[in-house]
Amino acid sequence: MASSAVSQTEIHPRQGVITLFGYGTSVRVDRGHLILEDGIGTDRRQARFPRVGHRLRRLVVIGSDGMVSLAALRWLADQDASFVMLDRDGSVLATTGPVRSSDAKLRRAQSLSISNGAGLRIARDLISKKLSGQEQVARHKLLDSSTADTIARYKVEMPQADSISTIRLIESQSARAYWSAWNTLPVNFPKSDLPRVPQHWRSFGTRVSPLTGSPRLAANPPNAILNYLYCVLESEARLAAAALGLDPGLGVLHVDTPARDSLACDLMEPIRSHVDAYLLDWITRQPLKREWFFEQRDGNCRLMGPFAVRLSETATIWRRAVAPIAEWVAKQFWSTTRTRTQSNLSPTHLTQAHRREAKGVSSTPITLVAPQAQNLCRGCGGAISPGREHCANCAVSPATERLAIASRLGRVAAQSPEALAKQASSQRRHSRARSSWDESSQPAWITPELFSQKIQPLLSNVLTSVIRSTIGVSRWYASRIRQGYRPHPRHWEALAKLVGVSVEGEER
Repeated sequence: MASSAVSQTEIHPRQGVITLFGYGTSVRVDRGHLILEDGIGTDRRQARFPRVGHRLRRLVVIGSDGMVSLAALRWLADQDASFVMLDRDGSVLATTGPVRSSDAKLRRAQSLSISNGAGLRIARDLISKKLSGQEQVARHKLLDSSTADTIARYKVEMPQADSISTIRLIESQSARAYWSAWNTLPVNFPKSDLPRVPQHWRSFGTRVSPLTGSPRLAANPPNAILNYLYCVLESEARLAAAALGLDPGLGVLHVDTPARDSLACDLMEPIRSHVDAYLLDWITRQPLKREWFFEQRDGNCRLMGPFAVRLSETATIWRRAVAPIAEWVAKQFWSTTRTRTQSNLSPTHLTQAHRREAKGVSSTPITLVAPQAQNLCRGCGGAISPGREHCANCAVSPATERLAIASRLGRVAAQSPEALAKQASSQRRHSRARSSWDESSQPAWITPELFSQKIQPLLSNVLTSVIRSTIGVSRWYASRIRQGYRPHPRHWEALAKLVGVSVEGEER
């Protein structure tokens, strides 16, 4: 039996990010070029990048089926490109990127921050920023002023928090109020997908998964998307900490647990609200497609590879967002030491703030512009142009429904006392005009034959509004005249002048 032909598709960076998924993933170097390959079955993708002009800043690999050569990791490091490996559930397995040699004094200051009070100041500021972001999301995105006011009250308590445990308690109470405002948020799918969408997928629901009692292993699409975006953000926080010479695993707020980088989780906290706002904008403006997700036998909702690729494109956005947070935390650690090895300034390797200041260039606030979600038809889920809600085929049914509703409203309005009185007045006016019209006043050259042969064909080229204003009739009556209806003879002379027909039927 002949084997199926293998289809090859080129891989190109989007937003500086390439995401590999599927089976038989390969990352290697051949003759100085980075060779990438992934795919499922006969549907394969490949890319070949030289050391110059590749525009690659992040290489994300989803899953563990494949190989990555040491030469490829060295190639990425030489090009200041980072490597991130995520499990299929979105958890971060490995990260590597441009790492500078650590400073022992910085690491020592980081380890002593809990005992000397720096850790408390850092945790207090990070959570204050997080609560401010959540308040803005609740007030301006969810339009829930009550929840926003509740979060604001918790934020007021933060400066008086005198221990890490108190900060955690305030943060957890605020989070409970914040996520309760998300509970009934509707999640839209194209009409054609609805028969295949479980009922609990159609709203955000609770942030706590019924499978684990925690956010892990989400049971519906919006929570699965949020978990994946948080993991992308976590990988960027890890890379930012390592680039500054910090220990990503030695945090000040999160409890130390195996297989978790607590400092990276700390750095994420002020940025989480930005991720929430990005997801919220997406699911309130665009439908999600059923084919982007699959459900495991235990009910765990997972992302399909092509959809995860699109989410990975946001990595550079979160990198820019977490960079100033990481530098500020490093500065706080440095402030507890009496001397620096080279200068009295903490490094700004990520934002290059010191370099810009030395050149006299002021630092401008970072504006986060996440990649726009593709505009999808709410009927069939196909891609459509921005500003539209339905494709040409799916727009027929809503338009028909709107016309039916408008016709029903029109019939009801036509039977109102005001409409009936206006109709009766118009009928009396036209009846008086017909009875007072004298046929002898009509020019002899305007005959029924002339009107039918000369005047009436020309009226089809005249606007309905012009006919209406010329002879003083309704829009409906003028439209009938334009379509070929012969009006009362008293209107013939005015219509003849309108189309330019003069004596003996000649056009002027």
